[in-house]
Amino acid sequence: MNAAPPVVILNEPQLAENIGAVARVMGNFGLADLRLVRPRDGWPQDRAWASASGANWPLDNARICQTLDEAIADLQLVLATTARPRETALPVLTPREAAGRLRGAVDEGQAVGLLFGGERAGLETADIAQTHGIVTIPIDPKFHSLNLAQAVAINAYEWRLTESDAPPPKFREGAPPAVQAVVLGFYEQLEGELEAAGFFHPAEKKASMVRNLRVAFGRAQLSEQEVRTLRGVVTALAKGRGRVLAKLAERRAAEQGKQEAPER
Repeated sequence: MNAAPPVVILNEPQLAENIGAVARVMGNFGLADLRLVRPRDGWPQDRAWASASGANWPLDNARICQTLDEAIADLQLVLATTARPRETALPVLTPREAAGRLRGAVDEGQAVGLLFGGERAGLETADIAQTHGIVTIPIDPKFHSLNLAQAVAINAYEWRLTESDAPPPKFREGAPPAVQAVVLGFYEQLEGELEAAGFFHPAEKKASMVRNLRVAFGRAQLSEQEVRTLRGVVTALAKGRGRVLAKLAERRAAEQGKQEAPER
């Protein structure tokens, strides 16, 4: 049976707004267990809830710890995030590699966590020495400073991909393709109007032109609503063509009438 998703541990966070922003991205990516080690301004702080934009549950249930030892005591795998090289022999992972290692541990039923340092100085070497690996984000070395919530978001996103790497269902699901009888009705209407308009010229190429049109529309796997829309387009164009032809006929008749009128 799978254990819970990773715990997010903030070691000596400074700003309530950053803690709230962390809670927000935790909510975005399905994380809920937040632990705070010696928050600088105490706890709770209303500004954190204001910054969470409604993702209140990590803050409501946040566990306050006085030491890092206390925060990680029940965890079996802890990875520390830092952008600065430290004097340790721990493995160094990208967030994607770290997510894979966390996923493997969780699937084995282990309790796991991600450790983040404070905004001012990050994690100390002594803090990292209590963990099992270092996570570092491959950012441009010219400017390696990340906001605390940004660092959490990148790691939380990579964790989320281990649960599902597909778009949410509402982006993937749509109306099913129309049945072929509906699509064939559209083909017949379209081809009939194209025939009337003289599109299939020369006549010996009609078969291949019809085939190409059907293949193009077939690739789209049109829904029934899309077929109705296209049939409406064809109808509107056909009526417009009829009006143009009628006007041309009226103009020709008028011109012919003038030519045939007896001179006085």
